[in-house]
Parts: sequence; structure tokens; C-alpha cells
Amino acid sequence: MKIDLTGKTAIVTGSTAGIGFAIAKGLAGAGALVIVTGRTAAAADKTADVINADLPAPLAHGVGADLATPEGARALIEARPEADILVNNLGIYEAKPLFDLEDADWERVFSVNVTSGARLTRHYAAGMKARGWGRIQFVSSESAQNIPVEMVHYGVSKAAVQALSRGWAKALAGSGVTVNAILPGPTRTANAESFLAGLAAERGIPVEEIEGRFLAENRPSTIIRRFATPEEVASLSVYVASPQASATTGAALRVDGGVVESIT
Repeated sequence: MKIDLTGKTAIVTGSTAGIGFAIAKGLAGAGALVIVTGRTAAAADKTADVINADLPAPLAHGVGADLATPEGARALIEARPEADILVNNLGIYEAKPLFDLEDADWERVFSVNVTSGARLTRHYAAGMKARGWGRIQFVSSESAQNIPVEMVHYGVSKAAVQALSRGWAKALAGSGVTVNAILPGPTRTANAESFLAGLAAERGIPVEEIEGRFLAENRPSTIIRRFATPEEVASLSVYVASPQASATTGAALRVDGGVVESIT
């Protein structure tokens, strides 16, 4: 199968690092014009340059905007009013006991993880529907189906993202626009590596041992028994963005290493 996205424009939110960066790079590698977003123009432009360095011709462009805010969304929309592919990847997480979660914690995680994608989809979906083709993705998490006790607010927000994705798929039925949720499992991003390094330091054990310990204690159902790479997650996203995925919509697509104990 050859995925060719030549002539398509893709926006990937939160794409200066981690899974978002890998998705942006994968889409550009398939020929799409990719809009890299970050909180600052400098970070977005630098990331676009990194992606373009591996391409025959530049396809990545940066836009700096805080997409967790209405003002940031307006800035992106003004800079790039139309898109064929929208990947709502922007997200945050933190470990905090449920009893300690304040209203501000819930509001912060929802504004970034849920409302940002809802806001951008409302705009870009209209153009996709009018043109009769589009691909919208919401990056959720296995935590949507396997709520982690150490960060319940994160899991709840990702469950909301999955529901939002299904709702948009139904609203766009028959339009040529597909909407799906991507559910990564534990993934070896820079943030995850920093988290694991801190955990190793707290316990006084070598950092090389902490990944296995973490999975055994927190994700014992893992089948691959390791963290996925961002590129493994991106491969699914690139396929779902392709013309070949035209019958895949309204789905929650797991790339979780088998963590979720379900066959549905």
C-alpha cells in the first residue's frame, strides 16, 4: 500500500514534540503540506525546519499559537483557514491524587485536551463537508478506557475526546469526511522519558529498570511489554488520514500495545 497525500493540507496540533511531531513528520513524508503548531512561532518554525530537512522539498510550515485558548484558535484559523486533515493531538497530563484535584485542575485539562479540539473541529469540519472530503482525528488514550487512578482527570478528559470524536463522525455521516479517535498506550516521548527518569530517581533505581517496573505495576496487561515509539503511533494516524481509510469512521482505534483488556 502506498499512501499519497500530495495536494492535501494537514494541521497537527501540539506537534513540536512527541506523538504530534511524529504524526506531522509522517504526513509530510506522505506528501501532505503540514502545518506544525506550537505555543510560540519560534518553536513551530524550528520543528518545521527539522521535518523539511528530510524532505526533497519543504512541506512543513509553522504557526505559533496557544490553541487551548479562543485567541490562539483564531490566530491559527486566520493563518490557515482551510485544511483537508485535522489531527487534534494537543494534550497535557499530570499525576495527582483524585482527592487533591481542584476545580482549576479539571478546567485546565479539559480546556487543553477537549475544548481545543472541539473548537478547531467546529471550524475546519465545515470546509471539509462543503468540499466533500476530509479526515479528522482526535488523539485520545488507552486511559480513556482504562482510567488511571493516579490521573483520573486525564482519563476522563480522554474519554470525553473519544465521545466527541464519535459525535462528529455521526454529524458528518455521508459527507466524505471521516472522524476517528486514536488511542495510544504508553509511548516513549520526551515527556514520558522525563517522567520515568524522575520516578527512577525517587526510587533510587537505575533508569534502565524503571520502564519495566512502571509497566508491571501500572500497565500489567501490556502485551508488547514495552513503551511504543511515537513513530508506531504516527503510522496508524497516517493511514487513517489516507484515502484508503475511507470506510473507517466513528472508530476508537487502539495502538496501545494491548494494554486495554478488551477484544472490542
